[in-house]
Amino acid sequence: MNTLSYKTVSANVSTVSKNWYIIDATDVVLGRLASRVALILRGKNKPDFTPHVDCGDNVIIVNADKIKLTGKKRTDKVYVRHTGYPGGQRFTTPEKLFSHKPHAVIEVAIKGMLPKNRLGSKLFNNLYVYAGNEHPHEAQKPKQVTLKEI
Repeated sequence: MNTLSYKTVSANVSTVSKNWYIIDATDVVLGRLASRVALILRGKNKPDFTPHVDCGDNVIIVNADKIKLTGKKRTDKVYVRHTGYPGGQRFTTPEKLFSHKPHAVIEVAIKGMLPKNRLGSKLFNNLYVYAGNEHPHEAQKPKQVTLKEI
């Protein structure tokens, strides 16, 4: 047994390699996109995944305004938030969100699939969503990825 060594490798901040990926959201179903992006942000697609470390990659989503919602979700789905004051429940639909913040629908879906703690907040900062085809991250040389490749 001296020749074989089985050790659990735990990633840390200095050993993690972060890549940049770009995903086109044109005619992609919202939930499918969100689950795949959350997987990349968390780092679960890497062999050295460690649950308590930010070992995920950076993701850029373009054409967020062309996302597809199936059924009648665009008008019937309701997002609920609370202001913190008595009687402060506020309701909105994806259609209203698309009118003034087209990227917010994707951000809400992905944030709901990340951990609800400090690590989840840190992971969410690795997400960049843009309504159009332009983005300011050309210097990072992002790799174009489709959902089937993830």
